[in-house]
Amino acid sequence: MKMKQSIVLIAAAVTLAVNVKAQTLEEGIKMYNYERYQTAKKILEPLAGTNPLANYYWGLSELQIGNKDKAREIFMKHPAHYANMGGLARVLFVEGKADEGMKAATELASKAKKKEWEQLRYAADAITYTEGGDANQATGWYKTALTNYDNNDVRVSLGDAFQKLNSGGGEAMSSYEKVVEKDPKNSLAFSRIGKLWYGAKNYALALENWNKAKDADPNNPLPYRDLADAYSYTGKYDLSKQNIEKYLELSDKTDDDIEKYMDILFLSKSYKDAAAKAEEMIGKGIKKTRYYGILAFSQYELKDSVNALKNAQTYFSKQVPEKIFPKDYRMYAKILLQNSKIEEANNYFNKAVEIDTAKNKSEAYRDNAEALKQAKEYLMAAKWYNRLLAEYPDNAKAIDYFWAANMAYYGKDYDAAARGYEQMETKFPDQPSATYWRGRVAMAVDNEAKDGLAIPYFEKWLGIQQQGYERKKNDLMYAYQYMALYYYNKGDKANTEVYLKKIEEIDPENSMLKQIRDLNGKPAAKPAAKPGKTGASK
Repeated sequence: MKMKQSIVLIAAAVTLAVNVKAQTLEEGIKMYNYERYQTAKKILEPLAGTNPLANYYWGLSELQIGNKDKAREIFMKHPAHYANMGGLARVLFVEGKADEGMKAATELASKAKKKEWEQLRYAADAITYTEGGDANQATGWYKTALTNYDNNDVRVSLGDAFQKLNSGGGEAMSSYEKVVEKDPKNSLAFSRIGKLWYGAKNYALALENWNKAKDADPNNPLPYRDLADAYSYTGKYDLSKQNIEKYLELSDKTDDDIEKYMDILFLSKSYKDAAAKAEEMIGKGIKKTRYYGILAFSQYELKDSVNALKNAQTYFSKQVPEKIFPKDYRMYAKILLQNSKIEEANNYFNKAVEIDTAKNKSEAYRDNAEALKQAKEYLMAAKWYNRLLAEYPDNAKAIDYFWAANMAYYGKDYDAAARGYEQMETKFPDQPSATYWRGRVAMAVDNEAKDGLAIPYFEKWLGIQQQGYERKKNDLMYAYQYMALYYYNKGDKANTEVYLKKIEEIDPENSMLKQIRDLNGKPAAKPAAKPGKTGASK
């Protein structure tokens, strides 16, 4: 009785061990398909000695990481196994030996007898997941394999092969859709469908299928990565950041993953975190040139001007000229501005424009001018706006004319400012601000309000009746104060009082109001009684 019970227990233990091993193999393959190659290696390597399929996926994981010599060594442990034969063909393709790779794949496929499919599948996989092979041949082998054995994994691979063909997207979609019809929990196929729809610019269906992929298997990192990429491409960086962070939770957090995260942090303006990630990568010894660029440009945004300049100089000293773009020179110029290197900064703004291949550089001119405006280098900013007006008059907007004149005004080049606002007023008669600022320029020249140079412009501006146009209180105050002072200087008490009352309506406590009113020979008026507070109402 005891012996019988022992036999039953041993049998149960063996069954459990077999099930655990099978589940572990399945999990390892899933991790490989989810591109978690480091995790797949850890699961599969202990199984590889007795399980040729585990050995194959372990070798594939090494190949994906870039260890082709290690992968070949692994595949050679089971050289007669069909999957591992396919792995050896993959190594040849990765080594750039396309002819030898095709020969090895073809020899493997030729081993398939009637009703056999595995040889065809692994031969086709060798072509589909490398470069240099005949993708048409791969689709043919997959189709034959499917007639012998209907398998969802093969259908996913068939879809992947179709994606390598010109105009193969439709057939790829059909292949993936057949998978999810048969297996609504196939997260991998939903991920592929989402990516295809995104490529076709049907963003609603892409989002729908990526959400289905997440629902089918919450541990699949791929839809989160693809969503992060999609949102990044469309400029929705906050959503991109949310999804890349979820992807990182589920992925192996490889250096490539961290690099992608760092890029999205920078694009989402999380500059402190982007700088920290760049420093982390450089500290690990991964000193890619672009990391210094991300670090420098993040430090610029954080107002860490000294370190921004140091890392920008490292970036430009290491980067090959072909990979330096106009935006890089423009950012370097901004860092130089932050370090008070004005002339050098302007040289780099010019360099950014020189290498810009765009036919219309008006936006580049605006960017340069805006950076100089923010740095309070007003006359340099004015020059860039004026270059825009001169070289791209058809693309110039009213605001460009305004800023060209306004920068001259703040740079105290009043003659240039006057010409600029007059040009704006002529070209855009529906813009009252041009008239107002002509008054401000005249007011700056006649700063004691003795000659009345600004009076015609302010009177014209105040008389403009334009539907929807509201004058700002600050603008009105400048005009009223100048006009009150002019009429006071002229000895015109009546008109002085007219504008003093207008000032009082805006700011009863205005110091200039009190001074001129006292000098004008009148005491300050008592505040008007509010309705309901007079003696008559009691």
